[in-house]
Amino acid sequence: MLPTQFPRPDIQENLRTVKEQIAIVASEAKRDPMEIKLVAVTKTQGLNEIQAALKAEHKIFGENRVQEAEGKWQNLHEKFSGIQLHMIGPLQRNKVKRAVKLFDVIETIDRPELAHAIAKETRILGCQLKCFIQVNTGEEPQKAGVMPVDVDATIDLCRDQLGLQLVGLMCIPPFGVEPGLHFGLLAEMARRNGLKELSMGMSGDYKEAVRFGATHIRVGAAIFGARRPLAGSDE
Repeated sequence: MLPTQFPRPDIQENLRTVKEQIAIVASEAKRDPMEIKLVAVTKTQGLNEIQAALKAEHKIFGENRVQEAEGKWQNLHEKFSGIQLHMIGPLQRNKVKRAVKLFDVIETIDRPELAHAIAKETRILGCQLKCFIQVNTGEEPQKAGVMPVDVDATIDLCRDQLGLQLVGLMCIPPFGVEPGLHFGLLAEMARRNGLKELSMGMSGDYKEAVRFGATHIRVGAAIFGARRPLAGSDE
């Protein structure tokens, strides 16, 4: 079987288009477009694609795996100033130290054990990084995230007991359902706990997320085109 051929996207044009769409929807929703940050998801993307985005002066990126991110971003951090790197995938406890050193934001605190591990490493390294709690709004057993019933207690643990720089909540709605229901739920949980930042919305639903108050949009395919499988991966 011949390998799948992926068309080469115009990354800089795609970035402009997504940002323009975010600005339009934000204005329609009576929101300031400047308060919405576009996280360009570079999972499985190569250096050529990332540098195309950097040359377009985009500076906020998201990665799903610590090891993959280390291989790409350690040198880029030195070459390009102002990069903000978000961890947006599941984080194993044995990789927390490496994640804290590399990432500026961790969006996927999904259990107390992970919160404790991150707090421990930030104390050891003498650093602070912004954190989000990932909420399993659909209560899907196969998906990571804090269950809605446990959100308030997890916020108390992270912010008040462990002293993490907790800034908001993150979610990934179940596939094939109305995402607005989940975006609204996340927004309400954040509101009642005094959290101002919401990471929600991806390539297929980011406009809806903006309408519900998203402050961070995680977009990959709409910028970089179809995801390229990692070597040795069945993704």
